[in-house]
Formats: sequence, C-alpha cells, structure tokens
Amino acid sequence: MRRSSQIPLVARTQEVARFRRAFDDAAAGEPGVLLLGGDAGVGKTRLVNHLAALATEAGGRSVVAHCVDLGEVGIPYLPFTEALGLLRDEPDVAQAVAERPALARLLDPNRTPSAGRDDHAERLPLLDGVAGALASAGRSGAPLVLVVEDLHWADPSTRDVLRFLATRLRSEHLLLVGTYRSDDVDRRHPLRPLLAELHRLERVEHVELGTFTPDELREFTTAVNDGPLDEAEFAAVLRRSEGNAFFAEELLAAGPAGTLPWSLADILHARLERLPDPVRQVVRLASVGGRQVREDLLLAAAARTPGLDDGGAVDALRDAVAQQVLGVEQANLAFRHALLAEALYLDLLPGERASTHRAYLAALQDDPALGSPAERAHHALQGHDLSTALSASYDAAAAAQDLLAPAEQLRHLEQVLSLWESVPDAEQRVGTDRVAVALAAAGAASRHGRAARAVQLARRAVAALDGDPGRQASVRVVLARYLMELDEIDAAAAESDLAFAVLDADDGPGPSADLAVALAVRGRVELNRDEDDRAREYLERAVAVAHEVDAPQAETDALASLAIIEVDDPDTAARLVRTALERAREVGDLSTEIRCWSNLAMTHYYAGRLAQACEVLGQGLARARETATIRSMHGIWMQQLDAILRYTTGDLRPTEVPAGVPAADATMIAAAQQYAAVARGDDDVLDRAAALRDRWEVDGFVALVAGGCQVDALTWAGRHDEAVEVAAAVVDHLGAIWSTYFLGRIWISALALAALAGAAEESHAADGAVVQVDRRHRADELLEVARATAERGRPRGGSLGPEGQAWLCRAEAEHARVVAATGGKQADPVVWETTVAAFGYGYRYEVARSRLRWAQALHAAGDVEAGARETLEALAEAERTGARPLAEAAQAWARRARVALPGARRTSSALTEREEEVLALVAKGLSNRQIGERLFISTKTASVHVSNILAKLAVSGRAEAVAVATRRGLLGA
Repeated sequence: MRRSSQIPLVARTQEVARFRRAFDDAAAGEPGVLLLGGDAGVGKTRLVNHLAALATEAGGRSVVAHCVDLGEVGIPYLPFTEALGLLRDEPDVAQAVAERPALARLLDPNRTPSAGRDDHAERLPLLDGVAGALASAGRSGAPLVLVVEDLHWADPSTRDVLRFLATRLRSEHLLLVGTYRSDDVDRRHPLRPLLAELHRLERVEHVELGTFTPDELREFTTAVNDGPLDEAEFAAVLRRSEGNAFFAEELLAAGPAGTLPWSLADILHARLERLPDPVRQVVRLASVGGRQVREDLLLAAAARTPGLDDGGAVDALRDAVAQQVLGVEQANLAFRHALLAEALYLDLLPGERASTHRAYLAALQDDPALGSPAERAHHALQGHDLSTALSASYDAAAAAQDLLAPAEQLRHLEQVLSLWESVPDAEQRVGTDRVAVALAAAGAASRHGRAARAVQLARRAVAALDGDPGRQASVRVVLARYLMELDEIDAAAAESDLAFAVLDADDGPGPSADLAVALAVRGRVELNRDEDDRAREYLERAVAVAHEVDAPQAETDALASLAIIEVDDPDTAARLVRTALERAREVGDLSTEIRCWSNLAMTHYYAGRLAQACEVLGQGLARARETATIRSMHGIWMQQLDAILRYTTGDLRPTEVPAGVPAADATMIAAAQQYAAVARGDDDVLDRAAALRDRWEVDGFVALVAGGCQVDALTWAGRHDEAVEVAAAVVDHLGAIWSTYFLGRIWISALALAALAGAAEESHAADGAVVQVDRRHRADELLEVARATAERGRPRGGSLGPEGQAWLCRAEAEHARVVAATGGKQADPVVWETTVAAFGYGYRYEVARSRLRWAQALHAAGDVEAGARETLEALAEAERTGARPLAEAAQAWARRARVALPGARRTSSALTEREEEVLALVAKGLSNRQIGERLFISTKTASVHVSNILAKLAVSGRAEAVAVATRRGLLGA
C-alpha cells in the first residue's frame, strides 16, 4: 500500500477553493488569516502541506512552522522564530531583519540578554519587527503563505503575535494559515478566547475540517490501498475509523481486515511490531522529543541510550524514514502525525520515560546549543532531576524576560518556587534568594495583567522577611502598588503605612527610591479617598525625593497622580500627565505609561474636550494592545471609557465585550455598553439590565451605570413607576457603599424626574389628584437632592464639570415638566434651551433629546414655528445616530403638533393623531403592552386608545377595525 503523502489530495475541494480565494486576495494586497480546525487525525497537516505546495506552484512563497508541547512551560514565539529563520536568507527579509534590531532577540543566539532593566515596553518593536519581516517576504502576485501548525500548543507570546498580526493586516501580501485540534480546545483552553476574538475580524476566515463521508473515505482507501477494498474490509474501516483519515490509514497499514485491532494504540503498536528492534527503539526515543525533534539532538540522546550507538541510530533513523514512521520537515525529523508520537510516548513505562528524558537532558547539558533552557527544564523535570530543573527553569525565565514574554517568565519562575524546598542549594544555583524570585514572578504576573497573582506572590515575599524589617519595608511598597491595581485601597494604605514606619523613621535609611515609591502610592491612596490636600502633600514630596535619589519611576507615578488633583485646570492637568507619560516611556515604565494614557483621556473627557479624549483614548488603547496590557486595570478602564465616549459622541453602533477579559471586568465593560443599547432601543436591553442587577455588588460602577441605564430604558418603555423604583434602589445601594451625595446621583435624579414627568403626562382620571400631588412631592425631593449633591458632592477641583452641570440643568427642566403636568405653571422653554446649551460641549444624544423637550415647551408657549424647527432638528439628529426610541418619539410628537415631516402622509378621519398611531400598530398585530412600549405610554393608556378606536369606527374587534380602517384609507398601503 501507499502512504497518504504519496497520493493526490482526496476531497477537501471546498477548503482548497477557499484557500485559493484567500491566496489570490493576498497576491492582490488583501491579506488574510485562515484558521483550520478539526479533530486529531482528520487530515489538517495533509491539507496544509497540499496548500503550501499549491502556493509555491502559483509563484508564492510558503513556510510551515510549528508549535510544540512542552507541558506547562513553553518557548516564546517559537513558530515565528522558526519561520523567520527559514526566511532570513531572502534578500528582502534579510534587509527587513537588519532594519529591525528588536528581532535580534529572536534570531541572534549569541546575543547577550539585556539585564537590570524592565524592557517590557520594547515589546511593540519586537511584534512590529515580526510583522514587518513577514510582510517583506511577500510581493504583488507572489504572497507569503505562513502556516503555523498545532496552535492548541501555542505559547502565550505566540498567541499575542497572532493577535497583533491579524489586527494589523492592511495591504501586505501575506496569508496566515493556522491549524488547531478542535477536540483539544475546550472552553477553558487558552486558545479559545483568541479564536473568538479573531473570528470577529473581517480578514479572518474559519474552516472546520470534518471527517470523510463514506464516498470520500472509499476514494481515500482506494488510493492508499492501490485498489478498492472489498465491502467487508471497507465496512470495517468505515465503522472503526468513523471517517478519520489517519485512523483509516493506520487500520489499512495494520493488516487484513479480520485482524484489525479496535483501538488506535493497538493499531500503532501492530505497525511497530513489524519494525526491527533498533528502529522501534529509536522511534520510541524520538517520541520523547515530541512530534518534531532535531536530528543532532536525537542522535546525541541516542548516544546516551543503552543499546544504541551513533552508527546504529543513524541506520535505524533511515529505516524509520523509509518505513514512513518518521519524515523530514525542514531541518527536523518529525512523526507523520502527532498522535503517533503521543501513543509511543504513553506506551513507555515510567522508568523508561524518566531515563529517556535524562538522555536528552545529558545531551543538552553537554551542548546547550542543541536546545533552549525551557527544553532543558522540561527534560529535567520529566527525568526527576530537580536541581537541574530548578536551574534551567530560572534560566528559561531570564530568556523569556529578554523575549518580552511575561506569561512564560511567570510560569518558569513559579516552577522555580515550587522546586525550591526540594533543592537544598537552590540559592547558590540561581544566584539569588527565594524572595527575589517571588518578586520577579510578581512583576511578571503584573505585566501579564494578573494583579491578583502578583499580590499573592508579593505577600509571600513580605511574610518571608519578618526578620529583615528594612527589606520587608521595601517589599511592602511593591505589594502596595499591586494592591492599588486591584483597587484594594485600604489594604494598600496599610502596607504603605507599615513601610513608612521603617523607611521614614527618624533613625531610618533616609531618602531612597523605596521611600519615593511609598510616597507616590500613598498619594494615590488619598486620591481614591478624595482627600486631595493630603494626597498633594504625599505626591509633591514623592517628586522631591525621587529627584533627589534619581528614581524616575516614582517621579512619573507621582506626576500622573498630581495631574488628577488639577482637574479644575485641564490645561495644567494635561501638561502634567503628558510630562509623566513621556518620562515613563523614556525609562521603560510601562505600567505608569498605560496609566497616563488612561488618565489623559479621562482628563479631556471630564473637561468636556471629547474630540481630544477620543484621539488620546485611541492612542492609549492601541498602545495597551501592542504591549499586551489591555487586560490590566487601566486597560479595562480605557475600554469602559471607549464605550462611553462612543455613545456620548453619537456613535451608537453595537460593540461586543472583548474576548478573554476576566468576568468581573467584562461586566463593567458590558455596563458601559448599556448607554448605547438604551439609546438604540435594543429589544433585549431591559433583559440585559436585569441580568446586570445581580452584578451590582461587583463594582459600584456597574450599579451606577447599569442601574441608571435601566431607569432610562424603563422610562422609554412607558414603565414609569418601575423606573422610579429602580432609581431609588440605585441610590440606596450606592449611598451605603459610597456616600449619600455621590456625584452620579445628579444623573440618577434627572432620570427619575424624567420618569415622574412621563407618568404625570400620561396620567388619567383613574390616578386621582392624590397621585399627582405625590408625584409633585417626589419631584421636589429629587430636585433638592440633585442641587445638594452638586454643592456637597465634593467634585474634584471644587466645581462640577460640563457633564455634571448639564445633568443638573436637565434635572431642573424635568422638574418643570412635572410641575406643568401636575397642574402647575407651564415649563418655561428657557430651561430646556439652557439644557441643550449645557450638553452642547459634544454630548450629541442628550442634545437631541433635550432639543425635543425644548420643542415641546416652545409649542406649549405658543411659539409653534420655533417648536417645529427644533422638532425637525431633534428628529434629524436621532435618525443620523440611530437613536430609534428618540426618533419615534420625535415623529409621534410631530404628528400631534401638526409638524410636517418629509414623506409623511396625512389622512382625514375622526381619529386623533395618537389613535392613528395606535391603529397602525394594531394592524401590525402588536398587543397593548407592545403598543405601550413602542409609543412610550403605559399599557393601560394603550388599552384606552384601542377602546376609543373601536367605538369611533363602530366595530367589535381589532381585526374588524383594521379592515374598516384599510377601506377608509386610514392605513398606509
């Protein structure tokens, strides 16, 4: 029989067609990503090898790179290092590499790693260098096809490169093809969030490779067998392989149908039993190296394996290749399928595995050029050489740090910590103590966005230093910074106070970098407590001490915090943050840099400079994504602000919570997205708001924003009493955890007043005078609370910003609506004109909504022409931004006010304008509840309108009313 590699590709015509389209697009400058998933053995490798050959035949360049499984540890950027190594002899690629020094981290094995500096901020040049070098390998009509196999084994840094490349593709002549085992990627697998994120990108296609159909399997087995199987044999192969190409091929290779074993392991073992002993021994040895293994490393390990010598191993390898158990992939030997390597490895007895791993380890120790420290650590662990595993893991962590791969660095350092007690001379082996290792691991965790893990590691370091108060104080400062990342303000204050007791004592060490950092952190604590005067004292002293002892990171941290205090002077605040940002970039303080991007965007937002806020936020988000800090505390805050800014500036298009964001942070982003969802009038907005109700305890931000948006959505739905109840619940909840006069209460009060006004305007005789008096009384209380909050809520800087002032104006105007609707003086149009002007700093949605109220007030005051003008302007803006409830409300008001709308049809009938609206919705089959929600009136009011329509048309039911109205021309065609 022939092997599948010797026959033409069977089936897969649709997948090949999709590849050809993607290849042609890449040739024309439309790059793309093709993700190929499928169960193990289904034929992914066979297909991508065929695709790579097609690309080469069509004039392109194809490179196949691989991820490898090293258990809990990995080699950062491995497939991209492999790909660039294969491409760097190309003149264009060589030039691109030479122009990008950051790539030396990956491609120069003799490079001396950087030391003594956190250069995580240089990750962008590295990622950009990989992208640029790959792009240079393709050209018009001849794109580069880069295949990355086995993404389910990808290390975190490789996943980051894939994300970076996929989001940065513009006009490169590049096609990325990635394969992964679908059956391995469960919901907890680290690849899954990346796949979800990539699938949403326009340039990414996903292909799920299925098993062969019976007809396809028949074609495949006929080709492999050099002739058709008889029906019994084929039925057995079909039943036992279930269409899996690899299983079917191995079943055929194992022997006659009557002796086919049932399990894959039995199939593979049956094949191996026919091989000579030396070949079996060498392929077993190869399986310990993984699916791929370097030939020189395998031979070196063979030389240290009893029963194998150099000559015998070489001959055995030749036989293994001839028998098609092993093949050649670039410079490596490789099993035809990873399942074969796995089955062989699992068949080894525990003692055999350990001794074989030790053979690899000995080869790597004798010649470190044969592999990486991560590989040495892996073989040492599996070979139970704990001392060497500890040393190699520490070296691997250093290599990962040099490659700007914090996730891998953290894993290796945690491995060192787990082995520490088992290695008596651990400190001598790594050249530092356990506390330093724990702090290094905490730093890696923080850079990777795992603040909680950073706190755990730092706490252990603090506990280990009970006998060294000076060093313990320094570590407490580090712990306090990590606690700030988790927003654990009181705990951070306690740690910094304990540090001060030593660092700032009269008989203490005097000014130091640790003292400067402690002062900066303590200043941030006081900022979070709204104690600005105390915060300023700490921060200004932090800057002074930092200058004195040359501690730039403490200086930038303190400057960024000082800018927040200067919020009443936006120019000064922005200048301070910019200074801190530039300084942070100079010294490589990425954490402070991302914080500065967030603070600068917030500074512009609270100052009402929305265009500048959008520009800065875009730059900050791009920087956070490039440096893999998008999941950090300030990265999450920027994503929240992004949702708010989009809504505020009139971009109401729906967005999704980014994949891979922790659940608590995802909830906060989802809450911010509720603003636009309410304005759009999403059908499920109330369900989403109710779901978020259970998450109010997660963060006050969720309670405020999600609760406020729920109030607004209920008001639009005509459920005014419920809206007022939710507003009261939000106030009670936040009053208990924040303070009585939290500034967001102005917004909540304005929304509750709008609900009361709506209820009062929709009121009918059944409500009675007592109900209206109660509404007026509650409205008076809400306005008083809003005014008191503006005075006593202690806004930073001492005065309300533009948004706070605008919402206070709206509260005044909504109160005037309640007064007018409950029998008081008609609202003065000026209050709504003032509100429109207050929101005019750029809050497009609220300008349009307030403008409609202004139009109604003008109409009531007798200025019909001005009211019509403002109505049309509000409607036009609502339609431009996609604010459906507001647009429908404007249209409804225009009909009642007899404002001519473009394209509107007028009829003559006994029905009122509102009744015509209700009748049109009856004709669509809507219930009274649905009509109420659509027209923003109560269900009871809708029912009254329907009863009036039936009476005026002299009909007995809704269907008859629709028929009569249609005959009379009261409904559109």
